[in-house]
Amino acid sequence: MNGIGKLKSSSSELDLHIEDYLPSGSSVQQERHGKLRLCDLLDISPSLSEAARAIVDDTFTRCFKSNPPEPWNWNVYLFPLWCCGVVVRYLILFPIRILVLALGWIIFLSAFIPVHSLLKGNDDLRKKIERCLVEMMCSFFVASWTGVVKYHGPRPSIRPKQVFVANHTSMIDFIILEQMTAFAVIMQKHPGWVGLLQSTILESVGCIWFNRTEAKDREIVARKLRDHVLGANNNPLLIFPEGTCVNNHYSVMFKKGAFELGCTICPVAIKYNKIFVDAFWNSRKQSFTTHLLQLMTSWAVVCDVWYLEPQNLKPGETPIEFAER
Repeated sequence: MNGIGKLKSSSSELDLHIEDYLPSGSSVQQERHGKLRLCDLLDISPSLSEAARAIVDDTFTRCFKSNPPEPWNWNVYLFPLWCCGVVVRYLILFPIRILVLALGWIIFLSAFIPVHSLLKGNDDLRKKIERCLVEMMCSFFVASWTGVVKYHGPRPSIRPKQVFVANHTSMIDFIILEQMTAFAVIMQKHPGWVGLLQSTILESVGCIWFNRTEAKDREIVARKLRDHVLGANNNPLLIFPEGTCVNNHYSVMFKKGAFELGCTICPVAIKYNKIFVDAFWNSRKQSFTTHLLQLMTSWAVVCDVWYLEPQNLKPGETPIEFAER
């Protein structure tokens, strides 16, 4: 009934001209000779009431909504402290974090370019060094947010026929996981500077890209996934089977693609603490550059990462049932 109450209050000025469609002896027509409002329609129709409640309390839509914290700087005592915090974050911490990130890029590029160019004849050594460099660069990214990340469980190892699946809140999920282990991730192809990184640096760790607008990409990506998981020396494969960013309060149904490979599935759970910043990236409302600036001007990014028990397909279980489990 709380949902119906919200709906009534938000639609109190919405009038529907439906009196002509009611029976001539209707009690509603006898009691009201003016316009019939939406709340009256809901009162006389239980089915519409249930439908309205479903719309108001749509939990699937909630999965993609940002939930900002309650404001705390509303009185004369706290507002000056909040202003001091803004000065510290934007004028002190932010320039330092820019320097840290710039230093990371200088070190990374000065080592990555020679290694990538001069060691093409020795693929094993080149991949090993590039893997370490990518992990180092991701650590610089996390440091630029003052990231406080706690990892639980054994660190992933390089083994054939295993796939890591994780919930997805932002593109920084990949960076947080990558600083510990150089995963090969499957990800949508992005434009701009992110796309440039994808096509140059991240391809060195075996990442696989797809384009949602290309109908043939699904078959190509599926073949690349099968080839990758069979390679003994390939980096562990990381997939975000939700297929989109979710606001870290919920988890939506996993797509079955990762569970059709006949591999061991290693679940990873990422939980962000919103005490300092909301790490959810709504790609429809802000670019990734804006999202990074939001993180770099916050106090810190706090999160926990759990490496959970590996799972295998049970006898008689379908890939869809495996994904649901």
